[in-house]
Amino acid sequence: MNPLLKLQQKLLPDLVEVLRQRYMLLRSISHMQPIGRRALAQAVGSTERILRAEVDLLKETGLLHVTAAGMSLSEDGQLVLDEMEPMVNELFGLTQLGERLQRLLNIEEVIVVQGDADQSPWVKQELGRVGARVLRQLVQEGDTIAVTGGSTVASVVHHLSASSVFRSVQFLPARGGLGERLELQANTLASAMAEKTGGSYRLLHVPDRLHPEALQTLLKEPQVQDVLGLLQSTRIVLHGIGDALAMARRRNYSEAELASLAEAGAVAEAFGYYFNEAGEAVEHMPTIGLQLEDVKRAHSVISIAGGESKAKAILSFSKQSCQNVLVTDEGAARALLMACM
Repeated sequence: MNPLLKLQQKLLPDLVEVLRQRYMLLRSISHMQPIGRRALAQAVGSTERILRAEVDLLKETGLLHVTAAGMSLSEDGQLVLDEMEPMVNELFGLTQLGERLQRLLNIEEVIVVQGDADQSPWVKQELGRVGARVLRQLVQEGDTIAVTGGSTVASVVHHLSASSVFRSVQFLPARGGLGERLELQANTLASAMAEKTGGSYRLLHVPDRLHPEALQTLLKEPQVQDVLGLLQSTRIVLHGIGDALAMARRRNYSEAELASLAEAGAVAEAFGYYFNEAGEAVEHMPTIGLQLEDVKRAHSVISIAGGESKAKAILSFSKQSCQNVLVTDEGAARALLMACM
């Protein structure tokens, strides 16, 4: 850590905490702008009375615009936020936290963002912002990128933009639809990412959970075979990590099936596989889409998952040894450290 930052922590710990709170305010406003004071107080777990003084100060320093529609960052506010990020990561121990998890989980890179997605809705947008940055760093011309569904992967979409490298990139849904909200399905996210970046996309018009006979019939369809062929050679995989029982409920598992999964010790779900705490697959749901062996062949696998409640699932999936990058938050990271001790 920078020597000056170390001195600040020792001599002015209260100042460090004030800096942390104001950074969180600016970051949350940047993700939810324009936002009213009451909604912001709820998002950061504060009260309107406490927040009023902070907002007034940030407004006076020219970092915030306040209108009838709500608060938003000024150009100076966005510049300060961008310039603060590297210092904040060191000052709040996020860089060190990521490095410890890299060693413990044997993952090439672990990036930890501030906050806990279980507690603050803006943290999921922060995960998406960093996930988009990682994707931009890894993508090459002519790449195929497989994406799963879910709200965390959906948060990446808002932070992507067009660039020359993305024009030759093709986005693919990693699996069929779960029957969940349309805007969170892999097909929708693949097309949305292509639209934001100027790339192209293919769709996979099949349900995620299929009867074995229906599965075999659909596998013979030329359009399905074409997309599966592309998935098997995909270069980048961008995916979330699900809680096993939560994902099973989204797939309309019966109570008996849920009980069977719980008895098997399932804690994580990814790509239709359910894993126990040891990282062993305790169930594989027949599905059309990206298979675990395809994931392990990919050049880059970006996992995005946050919230303390996801710690067991993240730890379980890490034992597949197929991730290059994990983007997570403080809540999950600190719970992971506790679990690894």
